[in-house]
Amino acid sequence: MTGRPPGSDRLSLNQATVKRLDLAQSVDLCVRHEIPAIGLWRDRVAEAGLRQAAATVRAAGLHVSSLCRGGFFTHPDRAERASARADNRRAIAEAAELGADTLVLVSGGLPSGSRNLALARRMVGDAIADLVPTAQRLGVRLGIEPMHPMFCADRCVVSTLGDALDLALQFPAESVGVVVDTYHVWWDPRLAAQIGRSRGRIVGVQLCDWVVPLPADTLLGRGHLGDGVIDFPPVVAAVRSAGYTGFVEIEIFNQDVWDAPADQTAATVRQRFASLLD
Repeated sequence: MTGRPPGSDRLSLNQATVKRLDLAQSVDLCVRHEIPAIGLWRDRVAEAGLRQAAATVRAAGLHVSSLCRGGFFTHPDRAERASARADNRRAIAEAAELGADTLVLVSGGLPSGSRNLALARRMVGDAIADLVPTAQRLGVRLGIEPMHPMFCADRCVVSTLGDALDLALQFPAESVGVVVDTYHVWWDPRLAAQIGRSRGRIVGVQLCDWVVPLPADTLLGRGHLGDGVIDFPPVVAAVRSAGYTGFVEIEIFNQDVWDAPADQTAATVRQRFASLLD
C-alpha cells in the first residue's frame, strides 16, 4: 500500500460485507487493506470467544465501530421478553469488552399474532428503558437503527430516523442514540431535517447502495457504493453538519459480494469510499 486515501481513517468494514470470513480472517483483511476499524457481529465473536475476539482486534490495532446486534424486543410471551432482555444485557457486556462505539439495536417486528403496531413500539421503548442502567454502568451507547418500512412487520417497527430519534431522546444522550443506515433511510423526504435534529445522537453511520431491481430476498438488495440509486454526498454532508466525526461502516448484504474474493471486496470498498469523500 502507498498510504490511505483522504478520509479513509474514518472507514470501517462491517463483517456482514465479508460474511464468509471468521473474525480473525476479517481482522487480517482490514489490516492488509489499511482499513482502521471493523464492525463486529455477535455470532462471529461467539465463535472466536469474547476474550479472544477482543484480544485479536486490539493486537491488530483496529477500532470496533459497532457490535451487531441487540434488540428484537417484541415477543408476545412474557418469558420470551425477559429472555430477550437478558440476552441484550449480555450484548451490552460484550460491546463493553470489545470497546465498541455502539451496540446496534434492531427493535423487532410485530409480536406474533398481533397487528397492534402501537403496542409493539411501546414494547421497544419499555425494553430500552430497562437496558439503559446496564448501558450506563458499562459505558456502552445503544444505537437504535430504523429499518426500511418493508421490514416493519417482521424485523423492525421503528421505520424512520425521526421515529428512532424520538425514542432515543427519552433517554440520556451518553447512553442512547441512533444509527443512520443509508439502505434504510435514503428514501425519506425528511431525512436531512431528521439528521439535523440528531446532533449529538448519531452513534453510528452505515453505508451501502440500494440496487434495482431488488432480489427476491430484499435483505440482500444492497450493493457497493455507486452500484445503485442512492445519492450519498448529501447524506454524508448532513451527517457531518450534525457533528458526527465517528467511523463510517460499509455494510453490504449481497450474495454476489459474499461470493467474490474478500480481497477484491475490501479493495472495492476502500476505493469507492475514497471516491465518495472526494
